[in-house]
Amino acid sequence: MRPLTYSMPKGMVPIANQPFLERQLTWLARHGVDEVILSLGYLPDAFHAHFPDDRFGTMRLRYAVEPKPLGTAGGIRFAAEGIDERFLVCNGDVLTTLDLGAMLKFHEERQAEASIYLTRVEDPSAFGVVPTRADGEVVGFVEKPPRGQAPTDWINGGTYVLEPSVLERIPPRMNVSIERETFPRMVATRAALYAYQYDGYWLDIGTPEKYLQAHLDVLNGELGTPPVAGAVDRGDGVWLQPGARPAEDARLEGPVLIGPGAVVAAGATVVESVLGAGANVGDGARVVRSVLFPGARVAPGAEIVDSVLGAGASVGEGAVVADVSIVGSAMEIAAGLHISGGRIPADEPKQAPPS
Repeated sequence: MRPLTYSMPKGMVPIANQPFLERQLTWLARHGVDEVILSLGYLPDAFHAHFPDDRFGTMRLRYAVEPKPLGTAGGIRFAAEGIDERFLVCNGDVLTTLDLGAMLKFHEERQAEASIYLTRVEDPSAFGVVPTRADGEVVGFVEKPPRGQAPTDWINGGTYVLEPSVLERIPPRMNVSIERETFPRMVATRAALYAYQYDGYWLDIGTPEKYLQAHLDVLNGELGTPPVAGAVDRGDGVWLQPGARPAEDARLEGPVLIGPGAVVAAGATVVESVLGAGANVGDGARVVRSVLFPGARVAPGAEIVDSVLGAGASVGEGAVVADVSIVGSAMEIAAGLHISGGRIPADEPKQAPPS
């Protein structure tokens, strides 16, 4: 996700003009979760700044900032210190419509020590698959099986129900993987580890391609909700947030979301895209299957195709940004320049030494 994550942690990148983490918290709240511990490492201050009262709606937020990378299991052990009741664990880069209530019922009926959410994929060769017995008990883990040779097409979906006893299986203050170490070791204990299969919407947003797909999925209603609170569908798949300013003769082909104060000039074309707050698309410019962060600007005659412009980024007249390019915050693309599959800047800007 670099260079977008040079200035913000992945959990705070927007999906259809709402931080990803807010979408995840909303999903949890819908299932009755009222307290969440955020396991943080990279740019933790961004979360404190976004949730200054340590609350999201009625949900209480707590923070566990790792002093060093502890891996997925080590991070869980560190964040869950002091918990003595059943708890949920969710990966911080997955969009899903998983029915948590049904998964909890499954866990309780089997008196499991841990339950893993499994999602089905067409090609499991890029993932670790999880074969199970008929009742859902996990029998093993197969990492990235050769194409056509996977014993199952169900993979780890990144949501777990855990009893506090699982924490005792994780060495404290050590870098440990729950997927590659803790769970595989639990297979040796019969009736300890189960997997709940749910064939609903699931997407890992951790690559630029999947990040772009997430926006279209949200706009197309894959999560079962409007794209973002306060947006109004004008009837043709074009969603307008308060203060959005598309010109009457701008060409808009849904699904499209235009954020607060965003401007689409006369003669501009926006197709299957999201414009953040205050973004500006000039006369004759084209934005196709792309995402513009707040304040991004596309000059007249420029084209943005299958790409992302960071906050405050600008693209000059006649320039083309295409093929899953990512332009970082406040970056400027000169007039007439063509970028294909680029990352601007390629390297994280160096911090100035303290004065």
